[in-house]
Amino acid sequence: MATTVRRGLPRARGGAAWPPADFAPEAPIASPELANVAEDAPLAGAPPVARPREASTPVDVPVTTTAAPAAVRRGLPRVAGGDPWPPISSGLATAAPVDAVPVRVETPVTEPAPVLPGTPGVAPVRVVTSSTSARRGLPRTAGGEPWPPADYAPVLLVAEADPRESTPTAAPVGDHHSVPMDAVAPGPAAPVVQPPVKARPVLSPVAQRTLANAAKTGEVEPVPAPTVAWPRVLLGLLALLALGAVAFTLVFFVRFALSTGPGMDFLARYPGEYHPAVEVAEGFPAWARWQHFLNFFFMILIIRSGLQVRHEKKPPAYWASKNGKKISISLWLHQSLDILWLVNGVVFMVLIFATGHWARIVPTSWEVFPNALSAGLQYLSMDWPTENGWVNFNSLQQLAYFVTVFLAAPLAAITGVRMSGIWPKNATALSKAYPLEVARALHFPVMLYFVIFVIFHVALVFATGALRNLNHMYAGQDVVNWAGFGIMLLSVGAVVAAWIAARPVVLAPIASLFGKVSER
Repeated sequence: MATTVRRGLPRARGGAAWPPADFAPEAPIASPELANVAEDAPLAGAPPVARPREASTPVDVPVTTTAAPAAVRRGLPRVAGGDPWPPISSGLATAAPVDAVPVRVETPVTEPAPVLPGTPGVAPVRVVTSSTSARRGLPRTAGGEPWPPADYAPVLLVAEADPRESTPTAAPVGDHHSVPMDAVAPGPAAPVVQPPVKARPVLSPVAQRTLANAAKTGEVEPVPAPTVAWPRVLLGLLALLALGAVAFTLVFFVRFALSTGPGMDFLARYPGEYHPAVEVAEGFPAWARWQHFLNFFFMILIIRSGLQVRHEKKPPAYWASKNGKKISISLWLHQSLDILWLVNGVVFMVLIFATGHWARIVPTSWEVFPNALSAGLQYLSMDWPTENGWVNFNSLQQLAYFVTVFLAAPLAAITGVRMSGIWPKNATALSKAYPLEVARALHFPVMLYFVIFVIFHVALVFATGALRNLNHMYAGQDVVNWAGFGIMLLSVGAVVAAWIAARPVVLAPIASLFGKVSER
């Protein structure tokens, strides 16, 4: 029964529809075994048959093969107790053994497609016979020879080098097929070209000097040399040694000066303190001790939050007031602590003037200056002045406390207000008289003053009788025991806990009570 095939698009531009009008399909193969043979066995005397190709132009490869009978060996029955399949009446099988089966073999060839100008092309195909013989297996027919025959050899289709390419290459394409040796002219085996491996060039001394000179002139971007940290460490050690030498020299000359006659007379006239003009009760009341702790607590956290605001690039959260003004949550913490610190300071001012303790930190005589100089020289000589803080501060302490309470604290407050959102925006004349740049230029140095004051204050407290001094301010008694030291440790622990807790996860719920907290 003849079967027609529907014709499709042409295989080449401008050509006829494919397949040709006279193309006839093959007859179906009746047995799976026959289909297996058809994949490898050639057909004796069969004319070339045109089949669809992968390229744009059909290519027929004529193959000459040895003769083989057309009958198929019968196999197992298709039903239980039946005759072997296929039956003899079908005309496809015979009782006699067969030697071979007529088949047709084709070699798929990929032909070059049309190449546009400026684009790489497709290499032509060359048939090459491999010099490697194929391993022979079982016979394909009953009583036949092992397959494939001894004179068969695999064929390799190799892409020829494109003359338009600068580097010739050979790459295997297509599939291997078994073809008789007399069907294809033997040729040399296709060379296997490995992809080029980029090797690291070894520069000669001349080339190295050339690159170095180019880097110096700016023609080539120079590679930065690795930095070595040890010179900085060495410079730091040298600076410490120089500072120690200066301090030792200063102490030596001060002690020498105070041991002379004029020096001893100066110390006798100005011992470092004077009797205040206003009588002050001895000791430190409870409100003074609490004020001291709160002032220390707020000051440490204010310094910490202020430095965080100064160096913070991207705030972790924002706080917005009810009027819509938005600031970072770190700045909100800084300003909130400022307010609490100012409230504590106002209470302190009221109490010292109400109780008369103001005379402890406010100079009442001009003798405060020579006595302050005497106390400073005694500190430098490492021979501490007489401490009697339970009754009266020495003149250097009094001046330091006066500057801190009545000058540095108000200056920190007015510069902070000018930089905050509390400052009225519509006060043009006031803003012109007190520019924002002036407040910024003063606020940070004032903070540095507080840092230096705290360092020297704590150092002198521990250096001039730690247990007694701590008892004065923390335990409220003029004795030497560990009570004040224990209370001091508790206060330091509270400051450390607050320092650790001052982070957005803790601050956000508190800040949300007074405004809106958001990530942006």
